Amino acid sequence: MIEDIRKKMREIPGMDILLAQDWALPWIGELGRETVKRVLNGELTRIRRRMLAGEDADISADALKKNFEALLSREGLPRLRRVINATGVVIHTNLGRSLLAEEAVAAVIRTAGSYSNLEYDLTRGARGQRNAHVEELLCALTGAEACLVVNNNAGAVLLCLAALSRGTEVVVSRGELVEIGGTFRIPDIMELSGAELVEAGTTNRTHLKDYAAAISERTSMLLKVHPSNFRMDGFTAAPERSELAALAHERGLLFMEDAGSGLLVDGRALGLSGECDVRACIEAGADIVTFSGDKMLGGPQIGVIAGRRGAVNRLREHPILRTLRVDKMTLAAFEATMRLYAKGDLDRIPTLAMLRRTPDAMHAQARRLAAKLRRVTPARVEVVAVEDAVGGGSYPALPLSGWGVAVGAHPAGGAGRLQALLRGQEIPVVCGAREDALVLHVRTITPRDEALVVEAFARIGTERGEDA
Repeated sequence: MIEDIRKKMREIPGMDILLAQDWALPWIGELGRETVKRVLNGELTRIRRRMLAGEDADISADALKKNFEALLSREGLPRLRRVINATGVVIHTNLGRSLLAEEAVAAVIRTAGSYSNLEYDLTRGARGQRNAHVEELLCALTGAEACLVVNNNAGAVLLCLAALSRGTEVVVSRGELVEIGGTFRIPDIMELSGAELVEAGTTNRTHLKDYAAAISERTSMLLKVHPSNFRMDGFTAAPERSELAALAHERGLLFMEDAGSGLLVDGRALGLSGECDVRACIEAGADIVTFSGDKMLGGPQIGVIAGRRGAVNRLREHPILRTLRVDKMTLAAFEATMRLYAKGDLDRIPTLAMLRRTPDAMHAQARRLAAKLRRVTPARVEVVAVEDAVGGGSYPALPLSGWGVAVGAHPAGGAGRLQALLRGQEIPVVCGAREDALVLHVRTITPRDEALVVEAFARIGTERGEDA
């Protein structure tokens, strides 16, 4: 038996023979000889293991060619790929959060393809500061005296605590000792920064007197933290940020707020309520406010620190800042996004435009998409009301009313099978499901993506026919 297996294994062509095949040469030209060799060798190893385990393995020339070419085709695809978001979650962390405005994309291309004055003062002809490209715009939009940008909001919080409170106590409500995505925990970040956590109040109710009682001679800061992915309802209490600011300043302390989501306009302009925008935090007396650039703000991943000049200036000299600095492409995209805010062009920012979409517009899009899908698929296609979400830890308890297209009774299989087939397309489509029907939420399907969704369903039908 073993000898028969070994005899069959000897029939597998050697690597030099495989790499010399006509079908292999174009792949070598596209991917490089070493990459093709690595992919083929990995598959040959798998085939040999199967044979040694007594499993059947087709090692005919045609079977090997078909198998190798499928693997090489996948190898040629970028690991980081464009996908179509049909989930209705606007700020989808797993899918890259906010889309950039066209102006921001153009700014990235322009900056990436040429030298720039990233750290060069053109007026003085001397070294400049990369933060200068966005600080004035940020101050105007937030009402802050000074601003600083780093690579994300977690970095912003870490920098502030390390520079302003290392070796001292920071008072935080027990109800705000949160954990958000990627096991980012406020207590862990505080420990890493060298600040000492002092808890105040209880999980559901923290009063101003609790903060006051927690202050000692070693306290340097009162910290308020955005709850991010959860909300507490019922028997709850928390002091107003203006009260916290007044208490902090009365005791000679700093008041810092991790505002998280980065809301730069009044939420009512987006049809939302319950979140405090950054300017309101500053006006309430916060000395430092940190927030993200790729959530409610609708820009690239960035962390912003806005506040009083004295506090921000202390951050500029801290050695951690260099490890958190922002690259030129991010700065270019962020500046372009800030300029859209300055002009009041909110609908030019995709995240805000999606949040502001009207039910009538989404219903019309859903009807249009459903009509197109009925022409390419034998499945049952219906327009349905759906619940969308803001995402990114913002407004977790506030569903958004929307419209979508449900696809059920498809010959290829149920909702799970359809989701897998759509994820396997050259441009994957990620969507939801309910009651064994696949659901496409149109809020997050851009006009340019609509045709690609229809093409994906058309290919599913063709591929199934070929398999049959």
